[in-house]
Amino acid sequence: MSAHSDPTYHRPEPAAPAPSAPYAPISPEEAEAAAAADAADLQTNQALELARLQAQNAELAEQYLRSKAEMENLRRRTDEEVSKVRKFAVEGFAESLLPVLDSLEAGLAVQEATAQQIRQGAEATLLQLQSALARHKVQPIAPEAGKRFDPHQHQAIGVVAAPGQEPNTVVAVLQKGYLIAERVLRPAMVTVTAPK
Repeated sequence: MSAHSDPTYHRPEPAAPAPSAPYAPISPEEAEAAAAADAADLQTNQALELARLQAQNAELAEQYLRSKAEMENLRRRTDEEVSKVRKFAVEGFAESLLPVLDSLEAGLAVQEATAQQIRQGAEATLLQLQSALARHKVQPIAPEAGKRFDPHQHQAIGVVAAPGQEPNTVVAVLQKGYLIAERVLRPAMVTVTAPK
């Protein structure tokens, strides 16, 4: 027989909640002590935050100084490299001109050369010089007659009449110009037809 079917069984009443402690007012001394504790906590927290910020500031200052030193070292190394490049940039070019110098000296050493020998020697030396210039990307500017005048690569020395030729075109090259790596080293001196 269960407790629920027993007529003498009484269900227990739920316990009443415990009465809350009555609000006790705090004394001015207790309030002052609590305020002082809060102020001390705030001051401690502020001191900890200040210490954290000072440590962070010191770390950032150290990183800045390290970066500044690295940049100074990089600038110094770059300046040294640029100085070396400038100092020795012509080394390869000068080396390629030495055979030309040798040929000229050998030609001048011959006492009894014929005009034909001198011409052959000069032509061979010219080919050596052209080859040395080409190896260093020095290319001639020699526009053909009738080519459009280009003020970036040509310098007009005179304007001439050229019947049957378009205006502003090259009539003749008086002196070749030269490019070095697609940059004008010297413009070609040309005569051109008059503009319209």
